[in-house]
Amino acid sequence: MQNAAVWWNKIKPWKKKSKLNSMDMFQKILVVLLVLFSIFMLLPLIFIFNHALKPYQELFIYPPNIFVREPSFQNFVELFLVASSSTVPVTRYLFNSLVISGGAVVCVTIVSALCAYPISKHKFPGHKIVFATIILTLMFAPEAVQIPRYLVASSLGIMNTYFGHLLPLLAMPVGVFLLKQFIDQLPNELLEAARIDGATEIHIFLRIVIPICMPAVATVAILTFQQSWGNTETSTLFMQDDEMKNFPFFLSTLTNGLANNVARQGAAAAAAMVMFIPNLIIFLVFQGKVIATMAHSGIK
Repeated sequence: MQNAAVWWNKIKPWKKKSKLNSMDMFQKILVVLLVLFSIFMLLPLIFIFNHALKPYQELFIYPPNIFVREPSFQNFVELFLVASSSTVPVTRYLFNSLVISGGAVVCVTIVSALCAYPISKHKFPGHKIVFATIILTLMFAPEAVQIPRYLVASSLGIMNTYFGHLLPLLAMPVGVFLLKQFIDQLPNELLEAARIDGATEIHIFLRIVIPICMPAVATVAILTFQQSWGNTETSTLFMQDDEMKNFPFFLSTLTNGLANNVARQGAAAAAAMVMFIPNLIIFLVFQGKVIATMAHSGIK
């Protein structure tokens, strides 16, 4: 009895501080519904992890199951065997992807920030037209500009180079939009005070604008990593040498023509999980930055 009293005294302060106690019935129902929707949104993630662990007899069961019954790492063993039999080592594909994704994150973030800052704060003649043109490019599907991209890359002589991977990724209208909307929130008086103190534009940009806009910078970096990590367009169009192609292209070759086949379906399931994990980790680490950016980008 004494232990029960001690236990109750420990949880009693927690019950007083709980926000649920201050909610009315409608708010509590709304919280329950949001929790249920959150669980529903997690189903694709659960399916990816369970699908990669399914043995062959569960991969083709009908109706399909979300949860695996007999987990097995045989799919990853098969993926390793397929990768080891490749003419180009899989580590080369992975190295190319890491270099491309890292370079894209740095370059796209710098280019987007350098584009957004003058449009937001310097108000040069025609800045609204420039920003509207950047937003207009969001309407074009990637397939619509594949031929112009190929002609540009061919004329520049950057085929089979890392720059051929990076150049098509540099223009990111979403990154410019997010950074521009975030920089709009900075008070002009702060920048004017820095100019009066003798700070140059480059110092204002690096020491004031960028540190304050780190949530937006982190969001642009996440979006760029997701885009570049799963990109196969540059490897398909601009790279004829297999040693210059990236890891997603190698994994896509495992699933080509397998829609109605049994062979390599387990390796394909494991490959999908391998491709998904880096994006999940990056998003979980920086999800707070993403939420802060989306909140500020819509506030005037």
